[in-house]
Amino acid sequence: MVDDKIFLPEDEIPKQWYNILPDLPKPLPPPIDPSSKQPVRPEMLEAIFGKELVRQEVSQDRWIDIPEEVREVYRLWRPTPLIRARRLEKLLGTPAKIYYKWEGVSPPGSHKPNTAVAQAYYLMKQGLERATTETGAGQWGSALAFGCMWFGLKATIYMVRASYLQKPYRRVLMQLYGAEVFPSPSDKTDSGKKLLAENPEHPGSLGIAIGEAIEDTLKHQDTTRYTLGSVVNHVLIHQTVVGLESLKQFALIDDYPDVVIGCVGGGSSFSGTFWPFYYERYAAKKAPKPVEFIATEPTACPTMTKGIYTYDHGDTARLTPLLKMHTLGHDFVPAPIHAGGLRYHGDAPTLCLLVNEGIVKARAYTQTEVFEAAKLFTRAEGVVLAPEPTHAVKAVIDEALKCKETGESKTIFFLGCGHGHFDMKAYEDFLEKKLPAYEYPKEAVEQSIKRLKELYPWLDTLPY
Repeated sequence: MVDDKIFLPEDEIPKQWYNILPDLPKPLPPPIDPSSKQPVRPEMLEAIFGKELVRQEVSQDRWIDIPEEVREVYRLWRPTPLIRARRLEKLLGTPAKIYYKWEGVSPPGSHKPNTAVAQAYYLMKQGLERATTETGAGQWGSALAFGCMWFGLKATIYMVRASYLQKPYRRVLMQLYGAEVFPSPSDKTDSGKKLLAENPEHPGSLGIAIGEAIEDTLKHQDTTRYTLGSVVNHVLIHQTVVGLESLKQFALIDDYPDVVIGCVGGGSSFSGTFWPFYYERYAAKKAPKPVEFIATEPTACPTMTKGIYTYDHGDTARLTPLLKMHTLGHDFVPAPIHAGGLRYHGDAPTLCLLVNEGIVKARAYTQTEVFEAAKLFTRAEGVVLAPEPTHAVKAVIDEALKCKETGESKTIFFLGCGHGHFDMKAYEDFLEKKLPAYEYPKEAVEQSIKRLKELYPWLDTLPY
């Protein structure tokens, strides 16, 4: 009998992370300081991020050593299993083989601790006392609280208000790990107070929560640094433990994906999964066959599919440098859909470059169709996914049904980036037919980008 779960021993936890920067098809456009219109010097970022994290952010080293102290914490749940979804294949009647990497086995229940543990370690080594951050669905916030717990740091987390109200047990988990959690916009920062004065029931957004966390950091420079759960290079680098383990697991069963699929909010889980396969195909040129990369997102926050590829701030308060990315505009306020981790107005600059180059294909789905896909997956495999990876499952099912039509036996691989055990309200609303199939209008994106270019009329003159 062929095993459906492919495991690796603990000594196979990667000893190095992979960095895609030296292997991109063209140089990554640098962050821009809007006051000088010049690239941001790395040392300027050290006011916000930890020193070693800034070094990794701009590093051209293809391989970055993972500290043994970080690998030791990883041992709590890594390596994670690669699982064949054989029952889903049978239900769909497809000749395709479907595999998923299951990150839901981590203590906080998602892929996020892969970078949270690393970031907390580096802040501790720098002699800092506290980390601040934002969180949408709560997966990143709970992961950072978990990482800080292990290395003796305090954690302050600004949670998007809509998710704070929808997912109270995510907040409880963060508090159980020792973090303080505030609904964002909050009354703890100047930017939060301003927004609450305008709208006391403001649902919040990731851009707003980021601005609050950075403002908090800048007011407490001696003890505190900001941490991000996605978008920036060092976070994506840390997530490559997922793809690097997957390569070893596919080698054990003498198989290789034809297509790699993931969901995208900021781009960390998908990038951490597909980067090592990208390396084998485009840099090392040793992939046994061409592999296709598909990124999925909600139609309510269609950054890659409707966003404009331009420079924009990463936060609503405009405290971050300008980043070249697909964006809906930094003043974007999303509908309170249940995939809270996918409600960010921008995406990782590296991912956006690859989308713009046509190397990564992007698809957007409504929350009703992704929950239909999730229900099918649960009834086939027994696993309840978080709302975010259900977008990937929808694409997986579409690809598998194409194989059913053509008779092709493709190997389809996707990332199950977290479990949905804290998301039962979302599933309840779906089963009771309360979820709207919301699509963010293109006109709203155009108006937001128009405001951005009125703010910075020189954007289109930048040589990047």
